[in-house]
Amino acid sequence: MNKEVIISIRGTQSYEDIEDDVIELVTSGTLSQDETGYQLSYKESELTGLEGTTTTFQVEHGRITLVRLGQINSQMVFEEGQKHISMYETPYGAMTVGVAARRVRSNLGETGGNIEINYALEIDHAIAGENYFYIHVRTAERPLPKS
Repeated sequence: MNKEVIISIRGTQSYEDIEDDVIELVTSGTLSQDETGYQLSYKESELTGLEGTTTTFQVEHGRITLVRLGQINSQMVFEEGQKHISMYETPYGAMTVGVAARRVRSNLGETGGNIEINYALEIDHAIAGENYFYIHVRTAERPLPKS
């Protein structure tokens, strides 16, 4: 299965003593399935500041892995109650990123669904804030034929 989908993303970054940073994005992408679960992929744009990067969410039972390849290279593993450390590579250098997932939910299926991730972020072992992603996926509607 490999379907074109519409992806709606709402991300909130919360920092102590600073107003929340909210980003909302609607983009097209692909939803596929293999023996391990679902993969949701899309190309980042200038709006997100990650132009030239492809983002993929690999959704397995009890775990979601976010992989970015291109201008930014990273892998972040979200597993409820677990902390995972990885490298985050940018054109300006690399840093260590830790994610401690508080809530990881997905009900993706062949026609779409939702992903919800709430996690604490550490950069180079220093707390960098609380993050929340809500992602809604639906199959892309085909244009109506011309009459």
